[in-house]
This record gives sequence, structure tokens and C-alpha cells, in this order.
Amino acid sequence: MTEAQGGVRGWAATRKGHISRLRFTSLRLRLVVVFGLVALTAAVSASGIAYWLNREAVLSRTQDAVLADFRQAMQTRAGTLPTHPTQDELQHTAGQMANSSQRFSVLLVARNPEGKTVYGSSGGLDGFSLQDVPKSLRAAVTKQQTVDSGNKYPYHLYWQRVVDHGTPYLVAGAKVIAGGATGYMVKSLEPEAKDLNSLAWSLGIATGLALVGSALLAQAAASTVLKPVQRLGVAARRLGEGKLDTRLRVSGTDELADLSRTFNDAAEALEKRVDDMATRDEASRRFVADMSHELRTPLTAITAVTEILEEELEAESGSMDPMIEPAVRLVVSETRRLNDLVENLMEVTRFDAGTARLVLDDVDIADQITACIDARAWLDAVDLDAERGIHARLDPRRLDVILANLIGNALKHGGSPVRVAVRVADEEIVIEVRDHGPGIPEDVLPHVFDRFYKASASRPRSEGSGLGLSIALENAHIHGGEITAANSPDGGAVFTLRLPRDASSLTEEADGEGKKGDA
Repeated sequence: MTEAQGGVRGWAATRKGHISRLRFTSLRLRLVVVFGLVALTAAVSASGIAYWLNREAVLSRTQDAVLADFRQAMQTRAGTLPTHPTQDELQHTAGQMANSSQRFSVLLVARNPEGKTVYGSSGGLDGFSLQDVPKSLRAAVTKQQTVDSGNKYPYHLYWQRVVDHGTPYLVAGAKVIAGGATGYMVKSLEPEAKDLNSLAWSLGIATGLALVGSALLAQAAASTVLKPVQRLGVAARRLGEGKLDTRLRVSGTDELADLSRTFNDAAEALEKRVDDMATRDEASRRFVADMSHELRTPLTAITAVTEILEEELEAESGSMDPMIEPAVRLVVSETRRLNDLVENLMEVTRFDAGTARLVLDDVDIADQITACIDARAWLDAVDLDAERGIHARLDPRRLDVILANLIGNALKHGGSPVRVAVRVADEEIVIEVRDHGPGIPEDVLPHVFDRFYKASASRPRSEGSGLGLSIALENAHIHGGEITAANSPDGGAVFTLRLPRDASSLTEEADGEGKKGDA
């Protein structure tokens, strides 16, 4: 891989790591979101309350000042008018009332001596008019109230806030108690609205800053709180990868420190347990290997003797005593069985120790299967469906062991004829061995490749050792292949062997790992 490719992959891995840390299931993101929501809720609530209080205070202060000034002007200016003033008198008085410090517009309404309704506006004919006053307010101002102990005056001052073309206004009205003019006032609240808008923008900016600050605070808190959790996750992954010496640095007395101490104790106990198991396993493998080696020397001598006895049994001279002939045949049979068992144990020991190696050669699969069947005199009991010319680079000896175990198992426990079919699938060689027996019980299928497993507990001394299928599976694995067992819908058991057409890459990888281990 070039440096450019390495850089691109590194960038992609880093980006993927950032994205994975930002997924919603991440504690960091959830903590930031919770902090942000709490801060946003608090800031919005505080800003809303502050805005509402300030709005009421500003409007109430302005409103009270304007209404007080208008009331005073009605008493001192409009109250001095005659009962039936002229329009000029109303106009003059309205102008005087509008010159107050609050700068509001005034409209006076009365009846002149002829009984005609006349108007006087501080803004002239095009200024404040009666149509600008809400009907409900006019009705309330001109309505005479009953005077009693709870109400001392027949008329009162009324006010209302209205919005015209986006601009807020305060409209008020009052009637002179002794008769005469009715006065209305309008005051623009646009300056106050601008002040309140500025306040709202300020509170919005403050809310945004509070949200950003809470996010930064949450990030800092997450980094502080989650860093031990991240270290724990990394340590757990390393422990899962087999690095049992992984430990966490413990600091503090909080719950995370207790968790780190618990992890260290668990890792230490696990390391000790695995070391003990490895020691016992190594001792067991050494015992099996030593026992097998030790058995081979006396077994070689015994085998030589049994071969002589077997020749005597097959001789036509009849020199063997008929009384001891069954015992001699039993010794010959059991010696052969013991020899096979020792060889199988030696093979299993090599697999467990990792010393088994492939000796590869170019193999014609059909020829290899034919040779295996012919060497064991199974030609009459096996049907072969394989085209010649299907080649693979495999270990011929180990392939022969696999085929002998699968076909022998089918002949022994299944029913004749046994059919062996070969086909090519992609870059694999697929060999199916099918018998015509009763099939394999469902409770036995998961255990057919277990060592020393016997399908029937009532026959512990069967002819086989219980290692054949296990050794066949190990030989398939060392090739990078697999063996599966199943029952055919048409009856009988089917063992399927899958092997790569070229096992050279596996041999190179094994050699590379061996060199790394030796370095």
C-alpha cells in the first residue's frame, strides 16, 4: 500500500471515528444534548420572564404617565370650557392639551350653542379623528354610570392599546363630569416598542450564548467524565483480543475509580485462570504426546509378533491350536486397533501443538479418490461420480486421510452403496460423500466431529477410536476448508467437504506467522 493510500485510509478511519462518536447513542452526544436542552429551557424561561416583566414595567410606566397627564389636562383645560363651546374653542383647547410633556394627540367632541356636534383636534382637520377611536372605547367613555356609595362619579377615564399598520398606540378617553366636552387622546408607543425589541434581541443573544456555553461546558464535562469510560472500553477490547496483561491506571475514589479497580481485579483473575488452563492444557498435550511416543516402541514389537501370529493363522499347515486360535485373532485385531489409536493420537497432538504442516502437490481429485478406494478394497461398495482433469494444489496424504475417514464412516455406519460426487464451485472443490443408511439422529448431528464421541453409549468398544471424523475436520481446516454433516431428504447421511483449489496462500501465511513467532 502506498503512502497516499495509507493517508486516505487514515483520514477515512479518523472521519469514521468522529462520526461514530457523534452518533446519538453516544454518551458524549447525549450529555451535550441534555446540557443544551437544560440550558436552553432555563435561558428561554429566564428571558421570557425578564422580557414580560420589563415589557409590563415599560408600558405601565409610560401608560401611567400619559394617562395622568391626560386626566390633568381634561380637568384644567377641558373642564374650563363652557357647556356648549364653539369649534374654535375646542380647537384651541385641544392644542393646549397636546402641548404637554407626553406629546400626545387630542380630540375634543362637544355640542355648540345650536346643538350641532363640533370637533376640535390638536392635529388640525387631517389629524386625530373620532374614527381612530375604537367603538367599544367610545361607548364606555360616553356611558353614564350610576352614582352610589361604590361609584362616586358618573363618568370615568378609559384606555385601550391598539395596533395600526404595525405601530402600537395607547388610546384613552374621558368626559367632563359637569357636562360639556368629551376628550380623546392617542399616544404612539413606537419608542417603547423599539426598546422592547432591542431588549428581546439582547435576551435572544444571551440565550444563544448560554446555549453555546452550556455545550462547551457539557463537552468539557463529557471529556472529564467519559475519558475513564473510554479507557475502560479500550482496555476491554484489548482484553477481548487476548492481551490479558491489560490494566487500567486507577486514580481517585469515585465510582469510576471503583469500576477501574474492579476491572483490574477481574482481568487479573482472568489472566490467572487462563494461565492455569493453558498450563493444564499444555501438560495434557505433553502427556498425550509422551504417552504416544512411549507406546510406539513396545507397540512396534507387539505388532511384529502379531504379524507372525497372523501368518500362522493364515498358514495351511494348521499348526495353530484350535483352542487358542480365537484368542490369537482377538490379539491381532486389538493390536491393529491400538496401533491405529496411537497414530491418531499422534496426529491430534500435532494439530493441538500447531506443528502440523501441509506438503502440497498438484492433485487430480478423481485419481486421488480412486487410489484411496482401491487401496482399501472399496471399489465394489463405492460409486464415484467425478470427472478426470479436476486439479487442485493440496496435500495428497492429508486428502487421503480425509477421504478414508469419510468413506469408511459411511460404509461402517451407513448403507451401501456409498456415492462420492465431485464438483467445482468458484475456487473450491466440493466433494460429497452420501450413504443410503438410516441417516444421523438429530441429537447426534452437532457432535459427529467431536473427539471420542460415540453415537451409542451402549457400544463404547466399537471398531473405531472416535477420532476419525475429528482428524478429517482438522485436515480440512489446515487446508482452509470445511466439512459439514447433514441428512439427505431422500434418506441417508451426506458429508460435504469443501477445499480451496490452491492452499499455497495458507502455507505462506502459516510460515509468515511462524517466522514472526520466532523473531
